[in-house]
Amino acid sequence: MRTMTDKPETENLAADGIKEEEPIVTSHELKLADGALNYSATVGKMPLKDEKDKIVAQIFYTAYTVDSEDSAARPLIFVFNGGPGAASIWLHMGALGPKRVDMGDEGFMPPPPYRLIDNAYTWLDLGDLVFIDPVGTGYSRAADPADNEKYWGLEADLEAVGEFIRLYLSRNQRWTSPLYLAGESYGTTRAAGLAGHLIDRGIAFNGIILISTVMNFQTLRFTKANDLPYALYLPSYCATAHYHGALDDELQERDLGDVLREVAQWSEEIYTVALAKGDRLTGGERRAIAEILSQYTGLSRRFILGADLRINIMSFCKELLRDDKRAVGRLDSRFIGIMASAEGTTFDFDPSMNAIVPPYTAVYNQYIREQLGYETDLNYEILSFKVNENWKYQGGQFPDTSEGLRAAFAKNPFMQVLVAQGYYDLATPFQAAYYSLAHMGLDASLRNNVIIEEYEAGHMMYLHLPSLAKLKDDAAAFVGADPIN
Repeated sequence: MRTMTDKPETENLAADGIKEEEPIVTSHELKLADGALNYSATVGKMPLKDEKDKIVAQIFYTAYTVDSEDSAARPLIFVFNGGPGAASIWLHMGALGPKRVDMGDEGFMPPPPYRLIDNAYTWLDLGDLVFIDPVGTGYSRAADPADNEKYWGLEADLEAVGEFIRLYLSRNQRWTSPLYLAGESYGTTRAAGLAGHLIDRGIAFNGIILISTVMNFQTLRFTKANDLPYALYLPSYCATAHYHGALDDELQERDLGDVLREVAQWSEEIYTVALAKGDRLTGGERRAIAEILSQYTGLSRRFILGADLRINIMSFCKELLRDDKRAVGRLDSRFIGIMASAEGTTFDFDPSMNAIVPPYTAVYNQYIREQLGYETDLNYEILSFKVNENWKYQGGQFPDTSEGLRAAFAKNPFMQVLVAQGYYDLATPFQAAYYSLAHMGLDASLRNNVIIEEYEAGHMMYLHLPSLAKLKDDAAAFVGADPIN
């Protein structure tokens, strides 16, 4: 390893001219309420090699390790985001890392210039952190640009990220550390798959942390003849309408959690059955269902009947505040965006996404150079639409990695899972996560290994300061918990 003041090594060139870079290591101190953390930050590219020992790709990572005489005894948490074209910047600079982007208390877009601040809610006091950027995200690339797409698929991604984890454990002598995975969004798809993939390669995890979960894509995709998402999204629609004051007075004044439980029960017992009847519903039944949907969503009965009782996510985001020429966010429906027109069925842009991209981009690019000493002209891909558009979802139209998680549980009954879901998440709604958990075939003896926590925020619940604090508390209880046996 080298420090940021050393010159890069020019030896160890691969046959194709790509060299294996020495990581850059810097020393830091973070002051917390209960004392100071002295830690090292390591940034670099882990080489993936073929059977001829030729570098075929490099995965960029940032690792934070607390200075300790017995580092191997500390928990080690591997972290990634989703997309699947998203870099780890979001969890890195928003929730888990020692520094974070200042987004204020609510998480709404602040005015520029944007600020980097100490993260009082970092997970670094819980364990060492390794943030992984899969190929095509961050600074991670294939050796030959034409080969990038080889890594853009469910199975290929599991192989590549799994190999990164194996290499990191070996190169840093961490095989006997307590091991954890933390993923967000598609990162939960990846985490569930990795749990099953790596257990067969001798790597067992103490815990998996699923933040804004999607394992079964049938729960999210509004496709012809798939009625499942309409029922599973309904509680999140209700939470959104409640937040924006669009429900009637009786529902508006009640406790939100109580209302959402009522909606989830009605959706499961009544709405799902009504959707299954299709055209066999009578006119009276349709009007009765539309009336209740209107009460729970704040949308008009006319709109709901016109949509055949099926409210698409994009239509909902535009319809709820249409009269004000506003749309709510998909990632976080607390956010509101100004639309060019009140017409149309989809929003011009996701106001929750647009609010976070500039602050995170600016702060990260300054931080990685100024404080971590990593210099490059390569663009840091915070969210690659090229990766998203070309991703190969093996498993047909509705890929599902919950079987990998179930298999990992069966083979490692000591493993625990923390599921963190936001009420205002319209990308991976909480009820969809609960449906997937309830349909993964987990043995009854292992169901207490799954812990569920809810937050009054969206997909990236940590944008909301009270939810960021709660997420840290929940993670602390989870990582510090005794194994279940």
